[in-house]
Amino acid sequence: MKRIYSLLFALPVAVFAQDAAPSSQGNMMQTFIMIGLALVFFYFILWRPEQKRRKAAESMRTAMKKGDRVTAMGIVGTIDRIKDHSVILKMVEGAKIEMLKAAITEVQSVSDEASKTDISPES
Repeated sequence: MKRIYSLLFALPVAVFAQDAAPSSQGNMMQTFIMIGLALVFFYFILWRPEQKRRKAAESMRTAMKKGDRVTAMGIVGTIDRIKDHSVILKMVEGAKIEMLKAAITEVQSVSDEASKTDISPES
């Protein structure tokens, strides 16, 4: 009985031992294919969505104008003046603060705020 089991386990080992020395050319081709697939995966999963998000944020920042309400790192204010790389925000009680444009995460234009206040619930 032990002899039958040893033959059953030895047969596949002998078959695979014959194919144990594949050519190095095949290994190189498989390596290049795997690297190519990894690059395609990273492009569509990581790089492309990040580029779209960055373009949307940049277009939002360039469309800012005086009077827009912005949020930057948790600070909320109204744009008082726009410079090259920064904006001056008007805060509560007339306080002003200068923020970098790159720090601004959300912009609410004046027209958006006006449309929200015009809509009143019907009684």
